[in-house]
Amino acid sequence: MTLLHRVNFLAPLMLALALVGVSPARAVEAPKAAASAPVKLDGLRGGTPLSQDNAPANYRQERDHPVGDRDFVQQPPLIPHGISGYQITKNFNKCMDCHAWQKTKESGATKISVTHFKSRDGVELDSVSPRRYFCTQCHVPQSDAKPLVSNTYERAKGMK
Repeated sequence: MTLLHRVNFLAPLMLALALVGVSPARAVEAPKAAASAPVKLDGLRGGTPLSQDNAPANYRQERDHPVGDRDFVQQPPLIPHGISGYQITKNFNKCMDCHAWQKTKESGATKISVTHFKSRDGVELDSVSPRRYFCTQCHVPQSDAKPLVSNTYERAKGMK
């Protein structure tokens, strides 16, 4: 490998390390330290098991709110109402009581997108694709929850 190839290969790595505040010397030391003592990370859930809810006590899910704006082009729409107690299993999906195409006139709800009727191979299906059936994989309820960590995210320019 020539010197030019090494520079082209290492430059992105060095930039990434610099962006996260890690010096190259520290990056070399890290594997040695990891081998000597396990790292304990404290996630956003803290010590709460996955089987328990850990929503903050002051969390309030908005109910029957106008549909919120999107922050980027392919962002799934937010759910503008409460979904506490909604059942979504392989045999039943409460969301379809209102959002299925045959129910939207009666319910006044938004129809689910035509994209939800395509298989992963792009074949159009007669019913919702299994990969799009579990709504809360992508769609989340609107809430007044405060950010868990600070960030500098800005809405996409075309969405302002």
